[in-house]
Amino acid sequence: MTTIRPVNTVGSTALSQRVNSIAPSGIRKFFDLLASMDDVISLGVGEPDYTTPWSIREAAIYSLERGRTMYTSNLGMPELRKELSRHLERCYGLHYDPNNELLITVGVSEALDLAMRATINPGDQVIMGAPCYVAYPASVQLSSGEPVIVPTTEKNLFEISPSDIEAAITPRSKAILSGYPANPTGAVLPREKMLQIADVARRHNLLVISDEIYARLVYGIEHTCFASLPGMQERTILMGGFSKAYAMTGWRIGYAAGPREIIAAMTKIHQYTIMCAPTMAQAAALEALRTGDNNVEEMVANYNHRRQMFVSGLRQIGFSCFEPKGAFYAFPNISTTGMSSEIFAEKLLSEEKVAVVPGTAFGECGEGYVRCCYATSISELEESLVRIKRFVSKHT
Repeated sequence: MTTIRPVNTVGSTALSQRVNSIAPSGIRKFFDLLASMDDVISLGVGEPDYTTPWSIREAAIYSLERGRTMYTSNLGMPELRKELSRHLERCYGLHYDPNNELLITVGVSEALDLAMRATINPGDQVIMGAPCYVAYPASVQLSSGEPVIVPTTEKNLFEISPSDIEAAITPRSKAILSGYPANPTGAVLPREKMLQIADVARRHNLLVISDEIYARLVYGIEHTCFASLPGMQERTILMGGFSKAYAMTGWRIGYAAGPREIIAAMTKIHQYTIMCAPTMAQAAALEALRTGDNNVEEMVANYNHRRQMFVSGLRQIGFSCFEPKGAFYAFPNISTTGMSSEIFAEKLLSEEKVAVVPGTAFGECGEGYVRCCYATSISELEESLVRIKRFVSKHT
């Protein structure tokens, strides 16, 4: 006699309510659609189109050839931390003790997760500008905190207002999460405004968590590191990495720098969840810091050329388009088409095979915009402008 087993109905009841409350990434939907189509020009993926420079790849290969495949220190290779300490002092005048104030992570994504879990108690609020990177609100929610969104606008150059931050502060406010140069807008916060935000943080005793993954990718201006502002190093968790500037997205290597008590707490979580960043990727990162500056300068010059060409092309089509000062994204206003951001992105992909990301993936205030990554070839950018223009002409 055949026994009929009951259908397993555990399903969603086994899932954490916290996880259930978080929507999937708005970017992932379009990546999945993209994977099923041919002849698509992708302006959606936020990564360099460069191959990691040979000297960096060679360092990883040499590490493998020498059999360096064991765990490193939880904090990361000592020589990498020492080189990173020298790099931060050279670039920003900041001294971090490589033995207590630096942690090598699996990309900035892990650094962000660790920073939140190490500092946020249930109900704590973290203030952030939007549109913003999709992981910012989710990382707060996954740590049982509450993201407090401060909208920014094209009119104000997508720069978060210090007075708006102060107006959002409550007795439960714990931290300000800053991400400049910004994804998805390409905005860069002027030093004067950063000083005002630093003053707000000091007066209200707030921590600042600063994602500076695009620090090297700025155009015609100088990047200001938040931790380098007067009195800010002791209350800032600085996060950076190698993915964007050194074309190392798949290597998954980043870092966090901050007060030793916070780095110790982040390391404790890191020990139990990751153990250490990949050994070969750490060897590659060490070489990047030692010899990669010329490659970075070459890439930035090339991105700048693409930025100018692409933004000009979007404006010629008829879009209002904020001029990005950093990263490698354009964020055109497509509201004149009468379509929502999501409908525009879906139709553009299906009709003209150009992939962009709807602005709403980065928060509700991204409605009316789409994110276009210009870290692709000039020829593809030019062809994408032809297709976008044809699409807009047909629909307006």
